[in-house]
Amino acid sequence: MKLKPILGITFFLLSLNIIAQNLEPVKYTTSNKGKFFVSWGGNRESFSRSDIHFKGEDYDFVIKDASAHDKPKGWHVDYINPSRMTIPQTNVKVGYFISDHYTVSLGVDHMKYVMNRNRNETVDGFINLPVTESGSEYNGTYNNEYFFVSEDFLKFEHTNGLNYVYAEFARYDDISKLFNLPNTDKFQINITEGAAGGILYPKTNTTLLQKDRYDEFHLAGYGISLHAGLNFTFFKHFFLQLDMKGGYIDMPDIRTTSNTAESASQHFMYLQRVIAFGGIFKI
Repeated sequence: MKLKPILGITFFLLSLNIIAQNLEPVKYTTSNKGKFFVSWGGNRESFSRSDIHFKGEDYDFVIKDASAHDKPKGWHVDYINPSRMTIPQTNVKVGYFISDHYTVSLGVDHMKYVMNRNRNETVDGFINLPVTESGSEYNGTYNNEYFFVSEDFLKFEHTNGLNYVYAEFARYDDISKLFNLPNTDKFQINITEGAAGGILYPKTNTTLLQKDRYDEFHLAGYGISLHAGLNFTFFKHFFLQLDMKGGYIDMPDIRTTSNTAESASQHFMYLQRVIAFGGIFKI
């Protein structure tokens, strides 16, 4: 006779526990599927050496193992100034979580590439401009010879910029438990890695053989890249992302003058360090 009240009380307590669990709010950061995100940031780059091939009606030569550097602006208000925010080295990305762990996104890496000049380089090929034309003082045949590449001879920069427009597929994994973080809706740590591919649409600033300066956008080639990084999400909707990104760029058709018969080509590897800020929201 005493067993029924005990069973009743036990059942009642279990029911309260189940109800309490069901009433406990699900954390926003528990699931990612269906979320939309956008980020904006800055970068620094390093480039491998590359052979740069210049060709036109009266010249065809290669500058071998040319080196280059980026053109950083440092911590500057231009990164958030709407009228000037495309001037520094920047990164923008818009993406969507197709599942809790996987994203698809579109982005633009606005890098800057400046070929080092005013130094001796190995040159192979020929220059045979009309003697009445500026730059004809460089006429000659060069057989893998050391040659002083001065500013008067060549200025070659993808400074507005080395624009990599890409589509990316990436994975995100929450590693907050490794750091004993109790509430990921306040602070969450994710590790992310991905692969991308796209086109190179540089605005190449060039002065070649004392010809008129050329600086126009042109579809020059393609690129592929891999990245790995850490994502720090704050208060569910805001994040800081640190990425290390490496890639390969091949540009067989770089415009160098207003004459469409004249062009340059090069391919190289690069390493990019990115700091970006963004937001993430449910659609």
